[in-house]
Amino acid sequence: MWTEKAQAKINLTLDVLHKRSDGYHEVEMVMQTVDLSDHLTFYPLAEDEIQLSCTVPYIPLDSRNLVYQAAKLVKETFGIASGIRIHIDKRIPVAAGLAGGSSDAAATLRGLNRVFQLGQSLDQLAELGAKIGSDVPFCIYGGTALARGRGELIEHLPKVAPTWVVLVKPPIAVSTADVYGRLKVAEIERHPSAMAMVEALATGEVRLIADHLGNVLESVTFSMYPEVERLKGQLLKFGAVGALMSGSGPTVFALVDREHKANRIYNALRGFSREVYLCRFY
Repeated sequence: MWTEKAQAKINLTLDVLHKRSDGYHEVEMVMQTVDLSDHLTFYPLAEDEIQLSCTVPYIPLDSRNLVYQAAKLVKETFGIASGIRIHIDKRIPVAAGLAGGSSDAAATLRGLNRVFQLGQSLDQLAELGAKIGSDVPFCIYGGTALARGRGELIEHLPKVAPTWVVLVKPPIAVSTADVYGRLKVAEIERHPSAMAMVEALATGEVRLIADHLGNVLESVTFSMYPEVERLKGQLLKFGAVGALMSGSGPTVFALVDREHKANRIYNALRGFSREVYLCRFY
């Protein structure tokens, strides 16, 4: 038996530069893990099969699940004839823009690397993870990083001070494909500066970091789901230093410079949404 944590991530910046010839969008993002995590436990099986279980009843437990895909990829890549049972203790909200599925897949690659004693480095696991999804390579490493390409080209950044974060997910699901499909790159009015964010992170100053938050997908998701924009406004009204939608949404996060303020915002938001989380950069 082996257990791995799968950390949630937020986008401090998310910029889309153009649509590529392969159909993907070229992106530039600064991503940060937070200490909200799923927990995956691995049980070796003698039988050649992959079994999944999960604490959340509506999660698919077959090939639609990225955990299943990651386990299958490992078994096929390394010719493993034995099986594995994986239990997912799900704590990251689903379809939330927090890379929960990608992080679970990354944790599966790390976990099976240990269970099957494959001896793969994190760089090798990240290369394997890129076959599953664009966010998986970042989730292999965690921490703070600049991501380019489809999101799979990772440049590690120095560890940042453990800033307080309040996450809130409204009771809606957002399709990432729909959001990107509606995005008109030529009409983006303001592109966030990833390099300005990198410089702000190096100072550790929460207010400076907040000044450079930016996500070009916000306007698209806000037009589809105005309640997400209203939620961001509530976070700022309650005293957040800065607020931003993560990924394609619908989760919005607040950066807060004091623990007591973070607790106050957390308690205030619980009246607006059932899924509110108090965490820190990790």
